[in-house]
Amino acid sequence: MSSQLIEEIKTELEKVIQFFNQELSKLHTSRANPSLVEDLIVLFAGQEMPLKQLAAISCPGARQILIQPWSGDYLPSIEQVLQKSSLGLTLSVDKQIIRATIPALSEERRQSVNRLVEEETEKTRETIRHWRQVSWKKIQDAFQAGEISEDKKFKAKDELQELIDEYNQKVQDIKKKKELEIKEE
Repeated sequence: MSSQLIEEIKTELEKVIQFFNQELSKLHTSRANPSLVEDLIVLFAGQEMPLKQLAAISCPGARQILIQPWSGDYLPSIEQVLQKSSLGLTLSVDKQIIRATIPALSEERRQSVNRLVEEETEKTRETIRHWRQVSWKKIQDAFQAGEISEDKKFKAKDELQELIDEYNQKVQDIKKKKELEIKEE
């Protein structure tokens, strides 16, 4: 019973870590990353679509994003969205390709991005705490119902805490990696 609860929370914690990684990858640093632009909404022929559905997106260099629309018809709409975005990209359009160069981060922008990283980290830690509470409540309920013994309850509590510590460390490692990325020029 208790090992089943631990496995359930482990699945949820993996989702939390995956979401945290996705959110941090969307933060603008001086390093190119397709996730910076792939979710920008492009209006084409009266329909709104994410950029990733209209073009192939790659990063041939540390500060360059290469966008190859599936059709030349998409090019003006994509270019317009990129120019209006808050990313401050420098665009170069060559026939069927858009090259977007990412500018270096100013010190003010670095601090702003660091604050966003801190906010996302705290949200993630809160979510992990929530899952710990949910799991601990289930363990206590199983004990109250007589499904597990007191020894198993405390063993499950220890296992739960080890798992929570492991995932908090993963969050910390991801955060440190992102902070290093922000410091890079």
